[in-house]
Amino acid sequence: MFKNIPCTLMRGGTSKGPYFQAHDLPSEPAERDRILLAAMGSPHIRQVDGIGGGDTLSSKAVIVSPSTQTGIDIEYLFAQVSVDQSSVDTMPNCGNMLAGVGPFAIENGLVKAQHPVTTLRILNRNTGKIVESIVQTPGGKVTYDGDTRIDGVPGTGAPIVLNFLDAAGAKTGKLFPTGQRIDRVGDIDVTCIDFASPLVFVAAESLGRTGHETRQELDADSDLKARLETIRLEIALRAGMGDVRQSVLPKIALVASPAHGGTITSRYFTPWTCHSAFAVTGALCLAAASSIEATMPSRYARRSADDPDLIRIEHPAGGLDIRMGLDPRSSPDAPHFAVAGLVRTARPLFIGVVHVPLDKAKAAA
Repeated sequence: MFKNIPCTLMRGGTSKGPYFQAHDLPSEPAERDRILLAAMGSPHIRQVDGIGGGDTLSSKAVIVSPSTQTGIDIEYLFAQVSVDQSSVDTMPNCGNMLAGVGPFAIENGLVKAQHPVTTLRILNRNTGKIVESIVQTPGGKVTYDGDTRIDGVPGTGAPIVLNFLDAAGAKTGKLFPTGQRIDRVGDIDVTCIDFASPLVFVAAESLGRTGHETRQELDADSDLKARLETIRLEIALRAGMGDVRQSVLPKIALVASPAHGGTITSRYFTPWTCHSAFAVTGALCLAAASSIEATMPSRYARRSADDPDLIRIEHPAGGLDIRMGLDPRSSPDAPHFAVAGLVRTARPLFIGVVHVPLDKAKAAA
């Protein structure tokens, strides 16, 4: 016997997972998490008994609800569901899955569509920050068809513009959580920055790598991953985040000079495996760090004189464009960004109910 829970499986950017309305799930976090684990088929390396994809990029869930706050249309909570462990982490954020939040809210009647686009103000409950989402809604209906292509996803789709508002210090309350633009761990210089999410940047060459390796090469490099984890744990302590051995934050990434006309090359870790493309929140961090003097990424960034606000990140699947603009009122000592935006695509994969075994549903009731 099963408990049937309404959901929409969606691709958001380069990730995918189920989107739920909050009223269809338990409000108590532990009960909610048991339902999510059962729905995804965790813990199991293939998630064969659930709708998870057996990979961190396809074992994600989004919970959407109306907002009672003035000036906010909807709220969403992101959940990273472990593939092979019985854990659900709502500490991180996912900008890719965020791309599907606007269309999902409109399609489910939580927000009334306008013509030709609908602009939503979304509160990210993971960080307490607000994101503006602009969804294509010609004739008052969501369209997923379009000519926008994003690397890491086949085909094209309708553009969804995401503008991150006041994203600095999303988790730690500080743009530079350690109080430094450069920290030294052993003989390695790194930068830790919190913009939409905290991330640690390390020069690939300082670890004897090029930064242009494939995802498969990096995942097989156990020595590199061990050294990255040592750096991540140390910087987390300096940033006041405590012992993060069981937490995915802060993430960590390698940086290098671009090779294909972009601004900078990077390899992003999630944090124990290399991302097949690049996380949106990670890309925002890297774009911010590349735009600020005296950071590790700024040493390798090649910003365009014609369009200095455009940061193109070269990653294993191609590239990702972020538009960053320093507020002219900010100073080099206290940088503040007036613009932090990018374009994604999204689409529903199925709409229906997920069958959760009744014994697990009762345990969560």
